[in-house]
Amino acid sequence: MKGTIRINLIFALIGFVVTFLFAFRNNLPVTSLIRGGIGAFVWFLLAFLFRIVLGALEPLPKENAASGSSAPNSRLDGEGDLRGAKLDMVTPDESDELNDLLKPDADKTRMTEERMAEGFTPLNPPKLVSNKERDPEELAKAVRHLTEDEGGR
Repeated sequence: MKGTIRINLIFALIGFVVTFLFAFRNNLPVTSLIRGGIGAFVWFLLAFLFRIVLGALEPLPKENAASGSSAPNSRLDGEGDLRGAKLDMVTPDESDELNDLLKPDADKTRMTEERMAEGFTPLNPPKLVSNKERDPEELAKAVRHLTEDEGGR
């Protein structure tokens, strides 16, 4: 955590004063004091959370090799780095593969030209149901039957 408990107390005092002054305008003094105390407690907790967040965002201090103090997890080879603090990896050189991907390939260009020559043909699906062959009286009976089921509207 960053700072001391004094920061929390200062925030609590500020919270008390602000809450008390706003509550004093419309309430009795005792009610204003109670609300000011609640405000001080809330501001104290907010300052505590603020200190925790600042402490988490702050980077860890680096140890000086000349100070003579060594951490219990430090390496014995004299580097003074904490174990796991460094990651020493090298990625393989893939520039040749990337250049091959960027070069136009004869097979790929030929396939795209063939697709462009074919052109666009829209999809024409067959109709599933056709009402042209039905008798108009039969359709009227079906409509009457459906309207009777709904309450005779």
